[in-house]
Formats: sequence, C-alpha cells, structure tokens
Amino acid sequence: MDEALSQLCETVRAASEARAPLLIRAGGTKDFYGNASEGTLLDPRSVAGIVDYEPTELVVTARAGTSLSELEQLLAENGQMLAFEPPHFGANATVGGCIAAGLSGPRRVSFGPTYGGVRDFVLGAKLVDGRGELLTFGGTVMKNVAGYDVSRLLAGSMGILGVIAEVSIKVLPRPISHHTLCFEMTEVAAVHKLNEWAGRPLPLSASAWYDGALYLRLAGASAAVSAARHQLGGEDFDNEQADAFWTSIREQTHPFFEGEAPLWRVSVPSTAPVLSINEPSLIEWNGSLRWLRTHQSAEQVRECARQAGGHATLFRGGDRSAGAFAPLTAPIAAIHRRLKAQFDPANIFNRGRLYPDL
Repeated sequence: MDEALSQLCETVRAASEARAPLLIRAGGTKDFYGNASEGTLLDPRSVAGIVDYEPTELVVTARAGTSLSELEQLLAENGQMLAFEPPHFGANATVGGCIAAGLSGPRRVSFGPTYGGVRDFVLGAKLVDGRGELLTFGGTVMKNVAGYDVSRLLAGSMGILGVIAEVSIKVLPRPISHHTLCFEMTEVAAVHKLNEWAGRPLPLSASAWYDGALYLRLAGASAAVSAARHQLGGEDFDNEQADAFWTSIREQTHPFFEGEAPLWRVSVPSTAPVLSINEPSLIEWNGSLRWLRTHQSAEQVRECARQAGGHATLFRGGDRSAGAFAPLTAPIAAIHRRLKAQFDPANIFNRGRLYPDL
C-alpha cells in the first residue's frame, strides 16, 4: 500500500474512532446532486492514476482520484470508450465521483453490447470502509464473480458506504460510424416511435425528444448505420452539430436545462404515456427517462411518476425538505440500513446524502 492510500486509511480510522463525520468530496462537480451532508472534508484525489490498462482485454483499472477526462482521453487514443457515456458536469470530475454518483449519459439504452448503466460495467473495486480498512471486491474479468455484486453496489452509493479507492471498468471499442437523424413529431408520437424502434435490430445509441423534435443517434458498423438511415428516414443532422447536441444533453448545457424551475429526473417504463404534469419536458433513453422542469411540489411530482409506474428524483434546485430521492419502502430501507451498518458502523461517511438516516 503506497503512502497516499495509507494516509487515506489512517484519516478514516481516526475519524471512525472519534465518530467524526466525513464529507467525501473530490472535484465537487456533483455537489448539487442528492441531499446536503456535513462533516470534515475528505478529498481522495491524492489516490490517483491508471493502475492497469491493456486495450486488448477491454478493461481499465484506475484509482478514484483520476481525472475522468484523463481516463477518457487515454481510452480514445486506443479507440475505446466508457460505454455508459458518463456526464462530467465540470472539468474536475473524477473516476470515483463518476462511480459514486452512478449517472449515465445518452448511450445508456443503446442497442447491443453497449447497453447498460454504470454498475453494469464495474468489474471490481477497492474501498476504504468505515473502519479504515481497505477492502477488495470483484476482479478484472466478467467471469470473476467473487464479490461482483458488492462492486456494483458502489455505483450510485453517493459515498455512504466508504471511500472508493480504485475501480476496474469494462470498456468497449468506439463505434466506427455514427449519424444523427431528426424527426418532427409530438411527444406522444415520439414515445410510440421510440418503443417501436427499440424492438427492432437498429444500431441505436441515443435518443432525445424536446419541443416537437425527436433526435435519434445511430452508431456502429458503417453498413448498419447506412441501412438504418434509409429505413428510418428523417432529416440528416450534421455530425459536428450532432456531437455538440449530444454533449449538451449529457452535460445539461442544452437550453432546456436553463432556468430557475427545479429539475426532476423521472424514471418510468419506456411505454409510459406522457406525464400528467403539463410542464416543459425532455425525453431520453427510448422513453424511460423523462426530465421535467416544474415548481410543483415533491408530492405532486412523485405521485405523477407513481401513476406512470416509476419514481422521481429532485435532480437540481428546489426544496429538498422532502428528500432528493424517492422515499424507500420499509423492506428496502431496512436493507439499506443494514448495508450502511456493515460498511460504516460509526456512520461517518456522507451522512444523509442519500436519505436522512443513511
């Protein structure tokens, strides 16, 4: 164990003995996400660097403090990518923050082997738990399932289980060809079309509907992309403009995400009808992710999501007194509490970031 990692373990151990809360924060690009948490700042960026990368194995192992941009640049130089297309939300985004937040970009529901979110590509991890001990889970190949589910638990855990020190991630080749099509249609028609196309063997890698226009990104082998373009029709979107558009969706710099109204992230079945709240919305992930801007109460928004068969998260802004995340059922809350107690018995990590008692 090197000096930076040893120091991190020692800092956590001391905090545990004193039962002093710690606020894990690296680049701070996801500060807006989740509930407020207090404690002494613990910056893990000293634990950084690429530990192992063999392009032919399609796996990269990096320490948590590694810049996300640095990792993606390395992969791009080798014709590879993080298939879940994680948002950065700032130049200081780190690998650890990417995993802890568990957020995926437009490619989340693409066709074929790139399908999946952050947790679907986490193969293994090292974690400093609430006792200051370094734990190792999983491995660097898909067939190594020892502790695999524990590694996946870290995706979206918001730092409440421990400090992610290192992670092994499955990577994939970048698509040879990509093209974006645009269609003018209503929200109702867009939801219908997205579900129709999702059931066909089309090289879909992203979709977004907003303000009467549906954008569809195709990616894969040149022949497959060309054939899909001819099948689907629509208006061709210049690749340079398309790249900027999808980046604006991923990084939330698109005009839809501007303004003062709170931003809600509503997860529903892809076949769910248009949400009953008549407010500006943007649809991603073939219909299963609905972004909503509204000043309506948390109770109203969550009831709307429940009626559609899903749940709602207050993503940016707004009154968080009702919690950023949808309330848990009693059985699920009990599982969360037991996990927290196992990994962080002194309850020092990011108190309340997910839920008030977690």
